[in-house]
Amino acid sequence: MSFEVLKSDGFARYGKLALAHGNVETPVFMPVGTYGVVKTQTPNELKALGTQILLGNTYHLYLRPGLELLKQFGGLHSFMGWDGPILTDSGGFQVFSLGPLRKMTEEGVLFRSPLNGDEIFLTPELSAEIQQVIGSDIAMVLDECISLPAKSQDVENAVRRSARWAERFFRVPTKVGQKRYAILQGGTSLAFRKLSWELTCGFPMDGLAIGGLSVGEPHHEMIHVLEGLAPLLPPHLPHYLMGVGTPRDILEAIRCGVDQFDCVLPTRNARNGGFFTPHGLLNIRNSEYKLDPKPIDENCGCECCQNYSRAYLRHLFQVKEILGCRLATTHNLYYYHSFLKEIRDSIKAGNFAAFYKTKKAQLTEAYPDKWERSQIENTDKE
Repeated sequence: MSFEVLKSDGFARYGKLALAHGNVETPVFMPVGTYGVVKTQTPNELKALGTQILLGNTYHLYLRPGLELLKQFGGLHSFMGWDGPILTDSGGFQVFSLGPLRKMTEEGVLFRSPLNGDEIFLTPELSAEIQQVIGSDIAMVLDECISLPAKSQDVENAVRRSARWAERFFRVPTKVGQKRYAILQGGTSLAFRKLSWELTCGFPMDGLAIGGLSVGEPHHEMIHVLEGLAPLLPPHLPHYLMGVGTPRDILEAIRCGVDQFDCVLPTRNARNGGFFTPHGLLNIRNSEYKLDPKPIDENCGCECCQNYSRAYLRHLFQVKEILGCRLATTHNLYYYHSFLKEIRDSIKAGNFAAFYKTKKAQLTEAYPDKWERSQIENTDKE
């Protein structure tokens, strides 16, 4: 067994995921390192912040640096100097995010490279082979992710095609030490989500992901789907909610049994002067912070808050110094990892229900629905 649930509180779980490059405590947030780098951060800095596992992207790593270079270095771990676990997205998100640059067929997806216009035909088999060269600890099946809202027939077609592609993906012989996750699609329809599970449950998966959320639907519809899926998710497998999310989204999803998350929000907001705090997102560019001697958060233990004032941080963004982006990223990742640790501790202590009630009220005030939806950019820029 590569996953063990050590404590439960309702559907919320505290567990341990044993992978080739180390153990991971769950629930866990995975910073996004699309090209084999979390922007502005070194691997050692990521570890110091509490990062346990990173996410890389199959499609983008296939384009750059390419398979030959990755083979020469023995995979992404050696190439980027990160010795912890890595999960790779299959390229399925690019089906959604690169709509104008791709064409869907039953065999796979024909992409037009944004670099030089070359055609790239990504199939389930090729996605599996690329991820083996990358050497990720967890490989995702290639699926069809569609934007929402969508026509019922389009959602059903994506569910059935994703299942057919998953069947082909799992036929590719497994790389020793690499775990493989299946993906549920189905939009905001519980009927289609259940159909997706019926078509997927027989595959030899090591984990199960929920895809196709946070792609345009309202917050309450996402939660409705997660609540409906919670009793159906196999308890012996880790559950991964792809591309999510905001602090509120993560809290709600953990209540529904989700163990793994990834999202570009902490790093992307950091590069635009946005700092996550218990009271909401602080935009350091605002003039009110020009003379402010306080740290971003007086109760935060990160390097940024321990050493720098809001006034200085605003100055860095005003003069476009890269240190500003670096410190903001440090703070935001520290915030996310600390938030997940709080949740893990509450589950271990058996008081997640009380923690959830208090924290939900705080986050609803700090990060209302309007803010959360406006912050989710359906782009492919990380």
